[in-house]
Amino acid sequence: MISAHLTIDPHFVVGPINRRLFGSFVEHLGRAVYEGIYEPGHADADEHGFRRDVIELVRELGVSTIRYPGGNFVSGYRWEDGVGPRAERPRRLELAWHSTEPNEIGLDEFATWLDKVGSEMMYAVNLGTRGVEEALDVLEYANLNSGTALSDLRIAHGTPQPYNIRMWCLGNEMDGPWQLGHSTAQSYAELASKTARAMRQIDPDLELVVCGSSSGQMPTFGAWERTVLEETYDAIDYISCHAYYEPLSGDFKSFLASAVDMDRFIDKVVAIADGVKAVRGSDKTINISFDEWNVWYLSRYREVDRVSGVDSWPVAPRICEDTYSVADAVVVGSLLISLLRHADRVTAASLAQLVNVIAPIMTEPGGPAWRQTTFYPFAVTSRLARGVTLDVTLDSPSYDTDRFGSVPVIDAVATRDEATGQTTVFVVNRGMEEEVTIDIDVRQLGSVALQEVQSLHDDDIHAANTLEHPDRVGLRGNQSAILADGMVTLQLPPVSWTALTLG
Repeated sequence: MISAHLTIDPHFVVGPINRRLFGSFVEHLGRAVYEGIYEPGHADADEHGFRRDVIELVRELGVSTIRYPGGNFVSGYRWEDGVGPRAERPRRLELAWHSTEPNEIGLDEFATWLDKVGSEMMYAVNLGTRGVEEALDVLEYANLNSGTALSDLRIAHGTPQPYNIRMWCLGNEMDGPWQLGHSTAQSYAELASKTARAMRQIDPDLELVVCGSSSGQMPTFGAWERTVLEETYDAIDYISCHAYYEPLSGDFKSFLASAVDMDRFIDKVVAIADGVKAVRGSDKTINISFDEWNVWYLSRYREVDRVSGVDSWPVAPRICEDTYSVADAVVVGSLLISLLRHADRVTAASLAQLVNVIAPIMTEPGGPAWRQTTFYPFAVTSRLARGVTLDVTLDSPSYDTDRFGSVPVIDAVATRDEATGQTTVFVVNRGMEEEVTIDIDVRQLGSVALQEVQSLHDDDIHAANTLEHPDRVGLRGNQSAILADGMVTLQLPPVSWTALTLG
């Protein structure tokens, strides 16, 4: 049997865990909004048309911050289309996803929904087809108390108190040729710098996110980050990272090691940001907002799948509705381990997306809502990962992958909450065939007891939850855990994710 060893010492800390690490993302894309969070004709809809069953699942998921309204959508969005009386709102062609946007949901309604689920808004402004003026307008509408044209307009629309949105994204994926308003790094950097400085003239304490590369595989990656940060460094707080993973050509060994790529991506962006900091002689540190990440079977989505007739673009088409497997959930759990491992620099992150579109929550119009497999590692990690991330020592055997070379079979991270005395270990077995025994040295934690051990595993790594079988996959108590003499011994099934809590 393969074995691994993990040592935990509470004296070695990576950094505090920001609750924004457990954010998500709602874009006007497919059925994320319409038939997702909003379905006024549903039997379980509330007085605002929001599905109560979805609200309860979002609460259970433990989402902190939700990025809105895009995504690619935002680069053609006119925010003012989505406020005011619904009957007067225009329908628009939505170029990013070849849809028709009815604008039944906008800033005001989404803020109402966020109050119901208990999450904070991260708002993205349009720097694709618009710019500084639009950003200032939506900031005035959203955050000023009263006494100006747009703040008073919000009040007239039924919201006396400002939304006080703190975190703002300056555009989206402006390095991507698919993006409306796609530009060079220098052109985008100049616009983002102007926008950031103008917004700070209204509120200097805003937290602003500048666009990094839309993936680490972009041909301009690295040079883009350096150029953008050189221009915007003093005016912004975060640079974004985006990454999606799938088993390309059936290569599950590499797919299960996706977190290796995320680790390297983060380390590279941190190095670039700190290099700009050093050259500038600045005392300011730029952190990372990893505001799009997930498993996404992007290769299944093709241009030919889009509706091409401009006179028949649908409202809320079924696109990007991936059904997630056990293997996908294990990868999502491992990506969360990567984010926690970089808690000192990744202080915000958004699982993309939340409902129906590459999402942990699915709905059927007029029917039920259910949890995908990926729901479970996110919900448990959000609930248990509190306090600080610990710098653990892991000794694991390795295996070879086509994409990432030799990688550890086991990956793990530990968190500790001094307020409760709880320490949680999150661990994945990437191996596809063999069970692994891991010994966890917890002697430095003092007198502790096992409180909770849950695993996500199935003999069929392709098993999934569907409309017909919504509970096919779930968490299981891992009865193999034994604590004796300051050592925990735990059996990890192949292709599994486990959370173990001591208190």
